[in-house]
Amino acid sequence: MSGLHAVLFDMDGTLVDSEEVWLDVVETAVVRRGRSLDPARRSAVTGRSVDDTAAVLHTWLGTAEEELAAELGADFAARLAVAAAPRPGALRLLAALRARRVPTALVSASPRAVVEQVARTLDGHRFDALFGAEDTARTKPAPDPYLAAAAALGADPRRCVAVEDSPTGVASAVAAGCRVLAVPSVEPLTATGNVTLVRSLTEVDPELLRSLVPPVPTA
Repeated sequence: MSGLHAVLFDMDGTLVDSEEVWLDVVETAVVRRGRSLDPARRSAVTGRSVDDTAAVLHTWLGTAEEELAAELGADFAARLAVAAAPRPGALRLLAALRARRVPTALVSASPRAVVEQVARTLDGHRFDALFGAEDTARTKPAPDPYLAAAAALGADPRRCVAVEDSPTGVASAVAAGCRVLAVPSVEPLTATGNVTLVRSLTEVDPELLRSLVPPVPTA
């Protein structure tokens, strides 16, 4: 795996089928207050942290951010306890990376407790680092989570591949200097210079991930 230092995975919508769960949690909170989640606000909260989403909804709904954050976080954790199904190809890819001793990290905008809860369900895969929303000063779309994950693994972010499903997450990984493998879930994504687009993790193997990182220059 020359040239590839690590693979950094987003969680919701990427490894587990939870992005729709998150959006349903947000919709439920909005409906409780007599509103409905329009497409623009739905896009605005996709891939966002609990606190960022509470801030978006606070201005619109007039409900205190602290109240919204507590409600959203508790509801999301409760639902994932029974609905955190791996996305197609996720477990096979994790096993293949572990067999080749490629370091992996789970890098999420979800609360740390939810990240730890979901990580335990992924067929015993042991990530080398876990990062939730509270673990960096800023979360996605800022580059902080991916920079912190690369640093924790002793990796150069430019030689890491981030696997993402949302525009927010892709923006975070690109800003950190990572190569990105984009696997859309609920929002469309576009291939660009550092972003490679696939339809499903079933199309991905360690060799594809390795090929996304430029070769190490020889003397």
